[in-house]
Amino acid sequence: MKLGIIGLPQAGKSTIFAALTGARGDKGDRGIRTDVRIATITVFDERIDFLAGIYQPKKTTYARIEYLLPPEIGSTAGSRSEGIFWSQIRTCDALLHVVRNFDGSVGYLPTSEHDFRKLEEEMLLSDLVVAEKRVERIELDMKRGKKPQGEELSLITSCRQLLEEGKPLRNVPVLASEPLLKGFTFLSAKPMLILVNNADEDVALPEWDGKPEGVDLIVVRGSLEMDIASMSPEEAEEFLEAYNIQESALDRVIRQSYQILNRISFFTVGPDEVKAWPITAGTPALEAAGEVHSDIKQGFIRAEVLAFEDLKVHGSFNEAKKGGLVRLEGKEYEVKDGDIINFRFNV
Repeated sequence: MKLGIIGLPQAGKSTIFAALTGARGDKGDRGIRTDVRIATITVFDERIDFLAGIYQPKKTTYARIEYLLPPEIGSTAGSRSEGIFWSQIRTCDALLHVVRNFDGSVGYLPTSEHDFRKLEEEMLLSDLVVAEKRVERIELDMKRGKKPQGEELSLITSCRQLLEEGKPLRNVPVLASEPLLKGFTFLSAKPMLILVNNADEDVALPEWDGKPEGVDLIVVRGSLEMDIASMSPEEAEEFLEAYNIQESALDRVIRQSYQILNRISFFTVGPDEVKAWPITAGTPALEAAGEVHSDIKQGFIRAEVLAFEDLKVHGSFNEAKKGGLVRLEGKEYEVKDGDIINFRFNV
């Protein structure tokens, strides 16, 4: 799972990146301003803590998310910087779009919606160029007598039409998630979360004339959160109380990053390790087994499944089993969020 952090210059992307890194105590590869920077962040989960309390494992493993901060457009020599920026973002599964909503060195309060639209238009244009080039290539092949494969021409033509109308591909989920289009890595097809970067004292969302379809907005006070993330736990607690912060906005960002990628977690437990396994919602048990180990997938027999909430009520796997709450599921069973699974297999 990798999310790219995008935004116009001086939106506060580096500040958000530093705050995310500090908030989880994960000192990622920060690099220098002209480098790609990546941080791997822990997704804390109270269910993992509860399971670890029961099993007392040698190792406890949470889910993780990668955040990528590409070099600023214009920060690298020559005209290649914009291409480098977008090529790095295309490798990501989803986007965090940081928009500035505070005064500063620029001497004026920017319009966050205008800034969002500006970069959104750049993404749409970049995607349109990709779609047009592919349509042209397919049409040229057809003139040479080569027939297009499957539905690619129809799908890519639909993409081009939507982009020409100034609409992101994520507005049509069926198109955005189409497997045949995955290789094009369309920017506007990626799930997005908008981070409105406010001043320290400002907790309000700005009013926008038109909220993007299917995209949530979250207020973050990037500079404040970065400062708090760098403090000791005792100092941080004082600041959280002083600024009346019940839950760090960055905790919500991390949690929603997980959600916009349509991820759930199942758990494997035992004395050696309690571990969260992030998978896409709707994943069948056979594929989930493969996430744990290819041998388990190959020799899959059954999945012994217990819902976390049932374990929590009964206090142990054995007690839940006595209550008839442990189920044996086959290959096609769709794993649910919070399932505790013991895979039976033979190789």
